[in-house]
Order: sequence, then C-alpha cells, then structure tokens
Amino acid sequence: MKTTIKYELVINEAFRSALNYDTPDEQINEFICFLGRHIGSDRIYIFEDCDERHGTDNTYEWCAEGVIPEIDALQNVDMDIIDWWYETFSKGESVIVADVEAIKEEHPVSYDMLKAQNVENVVVCPLYYKDEIKGFFGVDNPPKGDFKGLITFMDMIGTLLISFLKLRNSFIKSNKLAKLSSYSSLAKIYESMHFINVQTKKYHIVKTTSQLTENWEKDAAKMEEYEIRDDFCGHVRHIIEKMCMESQLEEIYAFIDISTLEERISGKNSIIHEFIHKKIGWCRSRFIPVDYDENGKLLHVLFCIECIEEEKKRENRLLYLAQTDLMTGLYNRGSGEKIISDLLKQRTGGLLCLIDCDKFKTINDTYGHSVGDKVIIAIAEILQKSCRDNDVILRLGGDEFAIFMPGMLQKTSAEKFFDRLFGNIRQIDITEMRGKRIEVSLGACFYHESEEVSFDYLYRKADRAMYQGKKKRGYSATIYEE
Repeated sequence: MKTTIKYELVINEAFRSALNYDTPDEQINEFICFLGRHIGSDRIYIFEDCDERHGTDNTYEWCAEGVIPEIDALQNVDMDIIDWWYETFSKGESVIVADVEAIKEEHPVSYDMLKAQNVENVVVCPLYYKDEIKGFFGVDNPPKGDFKGLITFMDMIGTLLISFLKLRNSFIKSNKLAKLSSYSSLAKIYESMHFINVQTKKYHIVKTTSQLTENWEKDAAKMEEYEIRDDFCGHVRHIIEKMCMESQLEEIYAFIDISTLEERISGKNSIIHEFIHKKIGWCRSRFIPVDYDENGKLLHVLFCIECIEEEKKRENRLLYLAQTDLMTGLYNRGSGEKIISDLLKQRTGGLLCLIDCDKFKTINDTYGHSVGDKVIIAIAEILQKSCRDNDVILRLGGDEFAIFMPGMLQKTSAEKFFDRLFGNIRQIDITEMRGKRIEVSLGACFYHESEEVSFDYLYRKADRAMYQGKKKRGYSATIYEE
C-alpha cells in the first residue's frame, strides 16, 4: 500500500509538472522527463505503431546526460524485429529483459539492435487504447532490482500516457469531444473537474465525486456524457457554499470570478486557491487555461478541485520538525531566534532570560547521559509551566535555554517570575539522583523599545549577567545593568 501511494505521489508531481506547458507535445515530453529523472534510467521512450505499414515509430524520448538519443534512427522500425514483444503484450504481460545477453541466442536481431544502443536491460509495457493508439512505453537500463515493482509503476503511468497521447490527437483533429474525453482520464487525480467556456459561462462536468459534493450534485451522475450546462458561476457558488465555512467564502468567490479570470491567469500556466472543506479537510482549487480564440482572448479553462489534506499534514509535520527541539518539544535555536528577532523588529519590549543548569557536566559524569537527558526534559517542562502562553521558550543547545517575555518591563515583575520559576525547579525530583536537587543560573536583560536591536545584542547582555550570577551558589538570577 505504501509503495502504491509513493508511486501515485510521483505520478501526481509529474502530471503537475507537465501542466506547466501549453501544448500536448510539451506536456508529454515533460512528463517522461520527470519520470526519467525519478527512475534513474538511461532512456525513456514511447513508440506508436502504424499497422498499415507494419512499423512502429519512436515518437517521444528522454535521455539521461551523456546518453546518445536514438529517436531519429528509430523511425518506421519493422514490427517483426520485436514480434516476440507483441506476443508477450497479447498475453497481457510486459517485457522484462534483466540481462540482454540472455536473449542473444533466441532473439539475435533484437539483441543486435539493443546492443547497438548500449542497452544492458530493458522493461517495456504496452500502450493500447482501442484502435486509436497502439504502441509501447519502454525504459532502458533502469536500476537493477525490483523490475516487477517498476512494471507496476509503468502500468500506472501508462493510463496517463494514453490520456496525453489521446489529448494530442484531439488537438490535431480539432475534435472537441475527443479532447473532453481525454480530460476525463486526466481528472483521476482530482475530486472534480469542469471544462468551462469563459466567454459564454457554459460548462461540462468532466468529473465529480460524492465525497466532495455529497448529495447536492448526485444528479451529475445522471447527466448525458459531456452535456453542456449554463451558468458556471451560479453552479460553482452553490457548491462552494455547501463545502466551505462562511469565513472563507469571500476569498473563494473572488477566486472563482470568471469576469476577472483572464487578467489573473495571464502569463501563467495555472492559478490556485487553497481552502478547507467541511468534511474532507484541506482542498486546492485550480484554473488551467486550455485555449484562446482567434483574437487571443481566453476561451476555455479547466476548473479542478483536489484534496490536499495528506499533503498539508506532511507539510505541517515537516514544519514542526524544522522548528522544534525534538528532545523537549520547545522551539529549537533557529526557529526561536527568528520569532524573537521578528518581535524585536516590531519594537516589542520585554525581558530576555538565559537559563542553564549548574554543574550539568557533573550530572552526566555521575549519573549518566540518560539522566542528563531527563534533567533537560524536566527543566523544559518547568519552563513551559512557569511561563505565559505568549512567552517564547527555546532550547539553545545542551543545558542552555532562553525565554523572551513580551511586555515584561518591570524589575519587580521579573523578580516575581524568577521566584516562581526557581520554586518550580526546586520541585523537580529525578529518581536516579537520589534526592539531589537541580540548580540553575539565570541571566536577564530588558528591552525597552528605545531602538532596534538584534537577538545577539540582547543575548550578549543576558550572558554577561549570567556570568556574574554564576559567582553565587544555586538559583541565582541576575539582571543586566550598564
């Protein structure tokens, strides 16, 4: 299951990358280039067959750096040279040549052709779509290993490749029905897709799902394929009102406003807006320009909605890991310093405190580093318990912590905080330390908003105060004075 999700994510990103281009040929080339870079092969290619001349043509090709392109030489290749490939395809299977030397005796012509291209191993999957598209999709010299897994990946890719090729043919034939049909295949990664005439506001529902639209769009399933409907704006506003919180509506209405779409999308491959669906979480809506009229005015667009809840969860998890000290759950030095620096730039006055554990090395040497870790975690928990919700607490490293307390500008208030903090720290009881108490030293300095200063500037002041406080024994707090 995890492998399938990984494949789907790669294909999703390849499809997104392809949509950055305007023409189907550019999209197909970008799609296989993206996949080629991901797979790590020498060459990826598409061959399309012509039954009338019993030949097959290399129509698209991506080559890794330093690999010689073969596309010009591989035109109108006699299908009999690789007839055994087609026999394999007819059985519903793909071709796997793990070592080209293994086919030298049984298929000498194919062997010579592959050797001339410096192919050591190859995996090939069929591409069939009724009578319109027929050929294969191949990968030369993929990384040795899980060829069956690669076949699964390529089978998933094949559906989109067929869709891209069909889309290309629809452009060539200027057949709008064929073009809309291909969008149905491309819509697989979306919860819904609409094909819209920007100038008339008429639209087709290419795809919709009950998960996204629930009961109010069930009639979409009953409509004739590609039935044209009027008033896209009214239709989509009705859906948005059902999906979204009232607080989001104003921004979404502005995004779906067709009257301003041409100006907003000018020069772009797509525009997006993210919102929260009441049922399924984070979603992303997207307008993609399709074509323009003879005067260069925007004519058709795709309006797509996709669920990105899992993507948001991954983003939030990565953001959390980037900002958090994993041992204590506090801000790490980089993220904590940035938050404090932003407050200082806004001239937010307050108190900066530095705290460290006295004789922490002795604790590690006497009781072991696991006990030292417990001490750090316990101090972090006390800092969170003792501070206010808007105070910024971070672990600078080792046994050193920092706190910035916005709005605390009076010495008497600071001293009350120190007493409360020290009282809480005195309550820490680490079993392995057998009653020995943890002692800390604290150095602090005020920032009175008089000038713009840096975190480092305040840190140096608080550090000097701590240096003075270290001369006292246990639970000392010293405020910097000029």
